[in-house]
Amino acid sequence: MELGGIIEYGLFFLSFVGIYALLSLGLNLQWGLTGQFNIGIAGFFAVGAYTSAILTTAPSPHHLGGFGMPLAVGLVFAMVLAGLVAVLVGLLTVRLRTDYLAIATIGIAEIIRLGLKNEEWLTNGVRGIPGIPRPFAETLGQSDGVFLLVVVVLILMVYLALEAARRSPWGRVLRAIRENEDGVRAAGKHIERFRLEAFVVGSMIMGLGGALFAHFVGFISPEAFTPEFATFLVWVMLIAGGSGNNKGAVLGALIIWLVWTGTEFLTSMAPPEYVTQAGALRLLMIGILVQVILLVRPDGLLPEETADRTK
Repeated sequence: MELGGIIEYGLFFLSFVGIYALLSLGLNLQWGLTGQFNIGIAGFFAVGAYTSAILTTAPSPHHLGGFGMPLAVGLVFAMVLAGLVAVLVGLLTVRLRTDYLAIATIGIAEIIRLGLKNEEWLTNGVRGIPGIPRPFAETLGQSDGVFLLVVVVLILMVYLALEAARRSPWGRVLRAIRENEDGVRAAGKHIERFRLEAFVVGSMIMGLGGALFAHFVGFISPEAFTPEFATFLVWVMLIAGGSGNNKGAVLGALIIWLVWTGTEFLTSMAPPEYVTQAGALRLLMIGILVQVILLVRPDGLLPEETADRTK
């Protein structure tokens, strides 16, 4: 492979890592800090992607929107709509136990995905939405380097904001809820409100990741938001990197996406008649990796700092 091809693939690879890092950071706020078992990541990911796609694409008779708005508008509204959906979901599920919350969120995510698939007037159904613009495409062209720069800036902003929130009294209450809910309630804190706030903010970050995914790929359809691709991988990234540690969330995204793309390379060498089985083998290999990490490093590669834990 030529040097230009290697650089182009590296930019493509790191852009996907950045998108998944945002999803992992959002999940870390919900699970790592607050202990909310959200299995509906794909739903907020899809809401963000479709919102920005509808707002920023050119007019089309096949789906709602085509407003041709700037990228910044699409990103902001992706976060806002994902947050509004999270408010509705959170109000219904915030009082549920962890296991019931997981069941509820994965069900809601599937409802969202199937709704996007069947409401053709809104999303063009299974045919999807093409022609989603890249950042600064009119002036700088379809540059992966420019897109990666945008992703890095947004990750840095989100990371710094989450680190500030983690160290704030608000973040300490979230960790206290995770460790000892009864004690926090006895101290007079409104647990449901804090949980809802963490759930909404984390979902907004997931919506931002979905919007960036749409603009990077340039085409979205409901099949891009299956639980395996948009939920399972994100959980693996957070577990591997280190739940409760924002640096670990980003590191986990890098390592697991490297493994995921590596397994794709290996399974692509399988005979054509075994392609379907090879796809399932990728998930199996990721699952085995998670088991190894849990046995060797049960707190992840970058565990939550001891000084930050609620005593």
